[in-house]
Amino acid sequence: SLTKIDKWFLNKMKNIIEFYNQLEESGSTLTAEQLLKAKRMGFSDKQIGQAAKITELAVRTMRKEMGIIPFVKQIDTVAGEWPAATNYLYLTYNAYENDIDFPGGYTIVVGSGVYRIGSSVEFDWCAVGCLRELRNLGKPTIMINYNPETVSTDYDMCDRLYFEEISFEVVMDIYELEHSEGIILSMGGQLPNNIAMDLHRQQAKVLGTSPESIDSAENRFKFSRMLDRKGILQPRWKELTNHESAIAFCEEVGYPCLVRPSYVLSGAAMNVAYSNQDLLTY
Repeated sequence: SLTKIDKWFLNKMKNIIEFYNQLEESGSTLTAEQLLKAKRMGFSDKQIGQAAKITELAVRTMRKEMGIIPFVKQIDTVAGEWPAATNYLYLTYNAYENDIDFPGGYTIVVGSGVYRIGSSVEFDWCAVGCLRELRNLGKPTIMINYNPETVSTDYDMCDRLYFEEISFEVVMDIYELEHSEGIILSMGGQLPNNIAMDLHRQQAKVLGTSPESIDSAENRFKFSRMLDRKGILQPRWKELTNHESAIAFCEEVGYPCLVRPSYVLSGAAMNVAYSNQDLLTY
C-alpha cells in the first residue's frame, strides 16, 4: 500500500535481494548450482563478482569450467501463433538447447546502444555503412545492439541480430559461441570502446582501430604524454577526486574551466565552471 506496486513484483524483487545476500555469504566458494541459479535470475558476471568479492574474469573462468554458458534463442515475433524463424536472437540461461547452429565465419559489428539526444545517430550511420560494406564483400554479419529504434537493428540489415546489452561478458560470449572472424568496435562509439581492452586481453580478434590506440586516445594520461612527446601544446589539466583540490587547481589556472569525466558518451556530464560555486554545484 505504501509503494502502490503489486506484491507479485515486490516478492520477485525480494527473491533477487535475498539471493544476492546468499552470494555475498558464499564468497569465492560458489557452487555450480548457485552460479547457474544466479545466471538464470539475471545476474551478470560482474554483479556476481561484486557480491562474492572476486573479479568478473574469475567468475567467467569459474562459470566456463562448470559448463555454464548461455543458450541462443530466437525471438518469437508472432507470439506462438505459428512457427517463426527469425534472425532476431538473444542469450538466456533458462534453456537447454540452442535454436540455431554456429557455422562460424561471421563478422561481428557492435552498435551504439543508448542514444543521446543531439548526437549518437552518427554511430548508427557508421554501423549501417559497415554492415552494408561487409555484405558487399560477401561476408556474413552479426549486429549486437539493444536499441530497437536504430536502423542497424532492422531485420534486413544483417544476417544475425542479437538484442543484447553491450558489455564485455555478452560480446565475448557471442564471439565464442559464433566462432566469429572478428569484432568491429569502432563503429559504435563510446560503449564498444569501453570494452575494447577487456576483449583484447581475452585474445578476441578486434578488427579496425586497435584496442591499444582506443585506450591511448581515451586515457587522459596516455594522450597527454603522447602530445608531450610530439611537442604539441595542450591546456593545463589535472585528474581530481575532491572539491578542495579542484578549487585549488581552478584558482591557480583561472576560470572558466572545463570539467568532465573520462570514458563518457558525447560529453555527458560535462560542464564549464565560471566560479568556485559552479564547481561545487557540478
